[in-house]
Amino acid sequence: MKGSAIMQKNHVTSRIVVTSAVTMLAAFALAGCGDDSNGSSPTTVELSNNMGDPLGQVEFVEVDGGLEFNADVENLDPGFYGFHVHEIGECEPESQAPDDPNNTGDFLSAGSHIAGEEDANHPEHAGDLPTLLVKEDGTAQMSVVTDRLGASQLMDFDGSAVMIHADADNFANVPDRYLGDETEPDEDTLSTGDAGDRLACGVIEGVVEE
Repeated sequence: MKGSAIMQKNHVTSRIVVTSAVTMLAAFALAGCGDDSNGSSPTTVELSNNMGDPLGQVEFVEVDGGLEFNADVENLDPGFYGFHVHEIGECEPESQAPDDPNNTGDFLSAGSHIAGEEDANHPEHAGDLPTLLVKEDGTAQMSVVTDRLGASQLMDFDGSAVMIHADADNFANVPDRYLGDETEPDEDTLSTGDAGDRLACGVIEGVVEE
């Protein structure tokens, strides 16, 4: 009788554990659906430097209110880094800029920031995102939702590219007190926020329409 009671107790315990596990899995599934109410799936972009070394990844997904970016970056020195989306899905080291073949450098094949408005300056480009803060352990995590971009812009016929720059992005914020009578922000400030060289790049593939 005692052995039978123990077996019955264990059977009941097992049912409780299994039921609890199923309940937890259902809760996680519902929570996952809540994060992405429009039902779209995340797209993952792998980042690498000019030597091909992996530096992490960025996911983006359409959510209510815009496009959500989730960055998980590693193997960088601590500090701030410019973080943008560029207009062409090509990450070629030592390449030519599409608008100036004489201008060569790492990942210049990705073109400029996705501008949105034709005459937009930094930081009003559609592809301008907040600066990454890399911690002392060389990693950075960031989540941001922007209403300036949609997935269709990123995945157009020539794709696009996620870019990490070597320097901090000043968002073209030059207070008037630092300007002389004839001094104005130059092209580097107005186009990139002085974010410097292109340190890491990840291709977002374009969708070819039939």
